[in-house]
Amino acid sequence: MRYISTRGGIAPISFKDAVMMGLASDGGLLLPQTYPTVTRQQLESWRQLTYPELAYEVISRYVDDISADDLKNIISRSYATFSHADVTPLIKQDGVYILELFHGVTLAFKDVALQFLGNLFEHILAERNQTLNIIGATSGDTGSAAIHGVRGKKGITIFILHPHGKTSAVQALQMTSVTDANVHNIAVRGTFDDCQDMVKELFGDLEFKEKYSLGAVNSINWARVLAQVVYYFYAWLRVTDGGEQTVSFSVPTGNFGDIFAGYVARRMGLPIDKLLLATNENNILTRFITAADYSLGTVVSTVSPSMDIQIASNFERYLFHLFGENPERVKGAFAELKEQGRISCSAEEMVTVQNDFCSASVNQEATLEEIRDFYAETGYLLDPHTAVGVRGARQLLPEDTARVCLATAHPAKFSETVERALGFPAPVPDSVRELYGKATRCDVMDADIEKVRAFFVSHVG
Repeated sequence: MRYISTRGGIAPISFKDAVMMGLASDGGLLLPQTYPTVTRQQLESWRQLTYPELAYEVISRYVDDISADDLKNIISRSYATFSHADVTPLIKQDGVYILELFHGVTLAFKDVALQFLGNLFEHILAERNQTLNIIGATSGDTGSAAIHGVRGKKGITIFILHPHGKTSAVQALQMTSVTDANVHNIAVRGTFDDCQDMVKELFGDLEFKEKYSLGAVNSINWARVLAQVVYYFYAWLRVTDGGEQTVSFSVPTGNFGDIFAGYVARRMGLPIDKLLLATNENNILTRFITAADYSLGTVVSTVSPSMDIQIASNFERYLFHLFGENPERVKGAFAELKEQGRISCSAEEMVTVQNDFCSASVNQEATLEEIRDFYAETGYLLDPHTAVGVRGARQLLPEDTARVCLATAHPAKFSETVERALGFPAPVPDSVRELYGKATRCDVMDADIEKVRAFFVSHVG
């Protein structure tokens, strides 16, 4: 299996090189040259597998430069940290299935990928006798999951940028209360897009990237997307084992990585009926899917802050396929975005888009209403991001399909919003309660690339 860039500027590389490269050296994103296919017979043979066993079956199809024993060990260690035996359990509530992705160390779906990526990094660095300086941007959950995935790991230093004052209190504490010597938190006076732009600019400086051995943990890293593909297979197998015939997924998303993983699963042969992309008021992706309008707006702060994004990094991966895997067309699209603030598609391409996805935009009032209604009907607490996905599913997905809603975070991470909706806060797990009163460390700075660069250089491992 070899990996190529969406912008066509690199020779095909191995899986391990793709993991270490993160963002392609030509500024594009890495993808496999081909997608392995899974037959219905193979799917049936996976029904009784544990989550780690299933993860090996899916992931190993993309990895030919790590031994089977080593890969199984990496996967096993990654999911041994989860608090639920099923890793991503599936709960049926009032006509929808909730795929709980929040049983990892930071109570968010990012743990599923970042525990795996942290162990991958450690394995490859030890094998190559190298060091790595990770720099990433987060709207809340990626940062804490990445930090907990690599804290204390030999040969790795991590720098995480997050928008100052625009994450939940728990998200901020999960990052800033980790004071290991190899962890650095930077709170940027700006938006997530400002953070992400600066990270991309540092990766785009190839001399700087090589000199300081930069590594990526954002979903620009292919290994992140690959790990997320697994739980689509897991959910489909569990739902259809119960007798359901067709399965659709509702995915709350801001950066397009989580739903792109579903797109990959479908390309591999998983018979997904519909992929619903659910957004909040920051609905550039919904506007694109429903009205061919991919034009930049202003980021709005909402009760679902992890989705407060305008420029979705992983969207480039999808555009590469939409544009017939033509790197020149991809580069042209992003030149248009930079110059005119939009990306244009043909009518024929939009037919493909609307066959691949449906989409709903759920505002804050409807999000709070969904938390209230769902709790009244079922006694089940939704976090605001999951509520966006559930509301979208109940609006758009037909009742004769099994509607699987991805629960991306534990409600305790957004307890203020739960209290606003219900009048009482979400129950707090011990792991969250222990954060309060801990010592914290964080550097606050302007959205200035040169200040961030100088801080990085002065603190590299």
